[in-house]
Amino acid sequence: MPAPGGGRRPKHWPKASYDPHYDPVVDAGPGHNRAYAPTYWIDTAGAPPGDDGPVSEDFDTEVAIIGSGYTGLSCAIHLARDHGIEATVLEANTVAWGCSTRNGGQAQISSGRLKRSEWIKRWGVDVARRMHDEVTEAFDLFRGLIGEDGIDCDPQEGGHFYIAHKPGAMPKLAKECALLNDTFGYGARMLSRDELHEEHVRDQEACGALWEPDGTCIHAAKLAFGYLRLARKLGAKVHPASPVLGWRIVNGVHHLTTPGGVVRAKSVALATAGYTPPGLTNRTKNRLMPILSNSIVTRPLEDDEKAACGFRTGSPLTDTRVLRHYYRYLPDGCVQIGSRSALTGHDAENPKHLALLRAGLARKFPALEGIDLDYSWWGWVDVSHDMMPRIHRPDPDQTIYYAMGYGGNGVMYSAQAGRRMAQLVAGETCAAFDLPIFTSPLPSHGILTPFRRLGQRGMYGWYWFNDEKLGQKGRVPMSRPTSSGGNAP
Repeated sequence: MPAPGGGRRPKHWPKASYDPHYDPVVDAGPGHNRAYAPTYWIDTAGAPPGDDGPVSEDFDTEVAIIGSGYTGLSCAIHLARDHGIEATVLEANTVAWGCSTRNGGQAQISSGRLKRSEWIKRWGVDVARRMHDEVTEAFDLFRGLIGEDGIDCDPQEGGHFYIAHKPGAMPKLAKECALLNDTFGYGARMLSRDELHEEHVRDQEACGALWEPDGTCIHAAKLAFGYLRLARKLGAKVHPASPVLGWRIVNGVHHLTTPGGVVRAKSVALATAGYTPPGLTNRTKNRLMPILSNSIVTRPLEDDEKAACGFRTGSPLTDTRVLRHYYRYLPDGCVQIGSRSALTGHDAENPKHLALLRAGLARKFPALEGIDLDYSWWGWVDVSHDMMPRIHRPDPDQTIYYAMGYGGNGVMYSAQAGRRMAQLVAGETCAAFDLPIFTSPLPSHGILTPFRRLGQRGMYGWYWFNDEKLGQKGRVPMSRPTSSGGNAP
């Protein structure tokens, strides 16, 4: 069959190189058949599972899912398993190319950036309790998925440690802990600095921690590849190297133009997160603020370094900074840490961002100052303007749905978001659907949209001052860092 521009459609497009400067705010799209980012996850996951190859002809499908990360693949899994719908997943590049293979691999009992106290302030205690029930159900779903055959993602359970990086954070954590237990019936508890050091990890910055019972670390790419295998086993088709370049609706049917053919779908589910092209649809245009996050992985630790760092857990660790660090001890003895990075893709390779992350690692673990790094990468986080995700049908007259806006907390909740989006697509009713994350669209900054990055620059300055200068009274002095030698790649 001839291609739209003449000639035959290739069944295998040439692989494009990874673009370290890609920026979803200014670039038209994420590219076409680009290679994966050079992450620890991709390098250690083994060969990717099979897929269905690029779109190479026009065809019809019940549901087209745009985006093949955790959310899109979960949506495909649950459409097939729960509703008997074999969906078609369209991916611009390689499967799970975006957030799903660039994150820190931390599953926490959250669905956005807001804490339970902030839920209550925004929606009241009754809605907040129901939101807590939603994320509790979500964690149970996630736990069940990663326990299935074919999803071997190296889970490291043990709860989530929310670590106070300064003395002023401890009273706030204690108040949040009391709220979790008294209002939500949760089993959180506070840990002193000594308890944290003796029993879990010797983070030298830590003044104590809030421990949440639900928290699991996973191998990010192995999880994505497990979802891919399960989705295809259930009948979904997954087409990489098939970016949606055009979209029109004809008599209620969505015509999605890809380089290899037109996919005609009755419904479209969007799962593109921080990599959503600005021109894909007006329903998502400028409704997310993509934020760049850096991540590094050290070489395996020597015995003396392990002793100095005191890792007795592989569970998720995050600190109380607004520009937070997320870190963990990996099963192979390496340490991963990540935090916020450049404002723009153009500035992503600036060595100052790597230096800041290295400094953050050394503050927490002085024995690792200067340690050789095996991996360094960055990726875009999908932050909504009100810090909470949406799983929503923005127009009741159109069969378009989206699930995105996790704000860096999508590893766990994306499984539930994909399931919820599948329910919406299939027309199933659910008691949770009157919660705010389902009833309202992603908010927009409207006329302020062109100035978002200017505002981001100013807010980062304030966040740094708040994180590093305020609330430091009573800080426990740290021992002088010792160097492990070596240079970053």
